[in-house]
Amino acid sequence: MTTNTKRAKLAPLLVDVAVPVGGYYLLKDAFGMSTLAALGWSSVVPALRTVWSAVRERRLNALAALILFVNVVGLLLSLVAGDPRLMLAKDSGVSSAIGIGILVSVALGRPMMTEGMKPWLLKGDAAREAAWARLVAGSADFRRAEKVFSVVWGVVLLGECVVRVVGAYTLPVDTMVWLGNVIMIAAMVIGFLVSGALAAGPMTRMLLAETSRADRTAIDPTATATDRTTVTPPSASALAVAGAAAE
Repeated sequence: MTTNTKRAKLAPLLVDVAVPVGGYYLLKDAFGMSTLAALGWSSVVPALRTVWSAVRERRLNALAALILFVNVVGLLLSLVAGDPRLMLAKDSGVSSAIGIGILVSVALGRPMMTEGMKPWLLKGDAAREAAWARLVAGSADFRRAEKVFSVVWGVVLLGECVVRVVGAYTLPVDTMVWLGNVIMIAAMVIGFLVSGALAAGPMTRMLLAETSRADRTAIDPTATATDRTTVTPPSASALAVAGAAAE
C-alpha cells in the first residue's frame, strides 16, 4: 500500500474522530462555549466532509448519508430538548442502524459485509476470484463463514450502541466525548479479531486450498480434489510369488 493510499484512508478517520473531539474541547475550554454549542459546532466539519464527498464523487454513499442524517437529527433534537447527552447518545444510532442493517442482510441471504471483506481476501488475484466464485457455488462451509463474518460485525455494532447509550446517560459529558471514540475503536478491534478468527481466517484457507487445487488440475486434468493417484511399486515378495506362478 503506497503512502498516498494510506493518507487517503487515514484522512476520513482524522476528520470524523480527531476534529470533533479536539474541536469540542477547544470551543468549550478555550472559547467558553456551552457544552451543547461546542458539540454542535464540532460536528460541522464531518458533516461538510460527507456532503463534499457526495458532490465530488457524484454519488451518494449510503453509510455517509446515514451518519449525516443521524448527526442532523441529533443536533435538532438536542436544540429542542436542550440535552447534550442526547447528542452523545445519537452517535450510537449510527452503530445500531448499521448493525441492524447487516443482520437483516444476512437474513436475506446477501451479507452486507462481504463487499468490504472480499477485496482484502482476493488481493486483486484473478485465480482467487475464480476460486471464490466456485466456493460460493459449491461450498456450504464457505457460505456459512461468509454469513458469520457479517453476523459478528452486526452483533459488535449493536453491542457498541448499548455501551455508548449507557455511558451517555451515566457518565459526565466531558468524559463521554473522548470515551465514546475509545469505545468505538475497541469495538472495531474486537470485530476484526473475532470475525478474523471465526470467518475471514477459515475463508482464506479455503480460498488458498481451492486455488491450489485448481492449479494442480490445470497441470494434470486427471488430478482429483485431493491428491493424484500414486502407483506403489510391487514388493520383492510379490515379485517372487508372481515369478513362481509363471514357472
